[in-house]
Amino acid sequence: MKNRKFSNTAVKNVYDSYPRKITDKLLVLRELIFRIAGESDEIGQIEETLKWDNPSYLTHGPKSGTTIRLSPVGHDDEKCALSVHCQTSLVADFRQIYPELQYDGNRSVLFDVNVKLPLATIEHFISAALTYHHRKRLGIGI
Repeated sequence: MKNRKFSNTAVKNVYDSYPRKITDKLLVLRELIFRIAGESDEIGQIEETLKWDNPSYLTHGPKSGTTIRLSPVGHDDEKCALSVHCQTSLVADFRQIYPELQYDGNRSVLFDVNVKLPLATIEHFISAALTYHHRKRLGIGI
């Protein structure tokens, strides 16, 4: 996977501040977000910014989805999180479909940095997050 250039220096600095293993996993997730958004007309442009001091990804054009945040898990150098707004049904829905994943409440999917990422599952989650509001308006589930 290629490393997409940063247009936001503050976001790049946050990634640079993380332990290398965390950064490596989060950059894979970051690239998936941009790739999935680029492959779908309904998602539109992604804005990369900081929210709660974490790299965050928002659908900018049609505002089709909910914000995705990427972060380490607390002070644990072995786990990272892909988080969404806790009032969405995304994590609850995915907990039913993918019970083998590790979750944090209604907010995050957690990943061990020492284990290969389940890319197909993550792509499904990212796509569902980036189209959450669009699908909700149309009454479509994940």
